[in-house]
Amino acid sequence: MVVDDSVVIRGLISRWLDALPDIEVAVTCRNGEDAVKKIADADVDIVILDIEMPVMDGMTALPKLLQAAPGVRVLMASTLTRRNADISLKALKLGAADYVPKPESTREGNAPEEFQRELVAKIRGLGRRRRPAMRAGSAASPAAARRPLSPAPAAAPKPIVLQPASKTRPRIVAIGSSTGGPRALFDLLGALSPSLARLPVVITQHMPATFTSILAEHIEGVAKRPCVEGQTGMKVEPGKIYVAPGGFHMMFEAKGTDTFIKLDDSAPVNFCRPSVDPMLDSLIAIYGPAILTCILTGMGHDGRDAARRVQQGGGTVLAQDEETSVVWGMPGAVAQAGICHKVLPLGQLAETMARLIVGGVS
Repeated sequence: MVVDDSVVIRGLISRWLDALPDIEVAVTCRNGEDAVKKIADADVDIVILDIEMPVMDGMTALPKLLQAAPGVRVLMASTLTRRNADISLKALKLGAADYVPKPESTREGNAPEEFQRELVAKIRGLGRRRRPAMRAGSAASPAAARRPLSPAPAAAPKPIVLQPASKTRPRIVAIGSSTGGPRALFDLLGALSPSLARLPVVITQHMPATFTSILAEHIEGVAKRPCVEGQTGMKVEPGKIYVAPGGFHMMFEAKGTDTFIKLDDSAPVNFCRPSVDPMLDSLIAIYGPAILTCILTGMGHDGRDAARRVQQGGGTVLAQDEETSVVWGMPGAVAQAGICHKVLPLGQLAETMARLIVGGVS
């Protein structure tokens, strides 16, 4: 379902998606009220929901859509402004699965290719997560029967191999996340906050620049600890949280006994900038086995390769489990690589990390 008051945007997105073999636009709506009326009778997995619309805006419609169609994944769409970034993050707290920034102008259908690529990738990621559960339920509707689904896996997945935790007490917590990450970060850091007085937290969340500054503000609100976007030359201090700014890899360098942030705008890694891998690799040289790494929900495999090097260097790697992940790409990649100490539901990660931070048994 595409919900947008702009006929140009609705038409543009519909043409993109209907041209793909695995995606179908079931219905388009011009405002939130129209969407709420139609959602119950539509065979919809994902809703692309605009924020600013007449009659009923996206934030008003969001809880109504989730109530009318339990399990539907809502992808917020907004132009890349500070106000809309703040609204999008609030929407994630209310149950939206993810967001995608819209281009500033779509005149004559000339929307940036990046918007199209990101939109399609997120729809596919969210759709793969939802369709298997629907296949296990009641018979599909005729519309669903026409839609090609991903083939079932040929064999059951191999059991996940776990590794012992580091024998060294953590001196830094490093977190990587993407799709669904903001809400997971809010939950994790809100619960973990009492244990963070003795060490810093560094985060790479795949987000554009306008969003990362707002993300830091929201994290500070839920964690009740200082949280800022990292800047070159900024000293890393215990009790504080640092978020990689959009468009830059956040890396670290030691000067004497202190650690400082060094931003890098070199090529994307794993199609991402910021990327988790450069962040972790720069930490290994400084903290070695004293790194506690946690990979949360997200598409792709960013963080897997460097997390393997963290584990090989004696550090500890944790991952969010599939059931509680919006998309089990990044955490699934590290889990299936056999480098994790534990793979846990989001609600249990903070408790385990707290025990590791104080040097207890996890």
